[in-house]
Amino acid sequence: MNKGRLEAFSDGVLAIIITIMVLEIKVPHGEEFSDLKPLVPVVLVIF
Repeated sequence: MNKGRLEAFSDGVLAIIITIMVLEIKVPHGEEFSDLKPLVPVVLVIF
């Protein structure tokens, strides 16, 4: 397997993992900025 194929495979795996992690974020109930506070740990884990 050459280097280009390995890079493409690892990029694809990483994209799938990030997509699954983002789908776990729930929509907050409310319209205030403080309603996002419980989501901060989840977002920090993703990035």
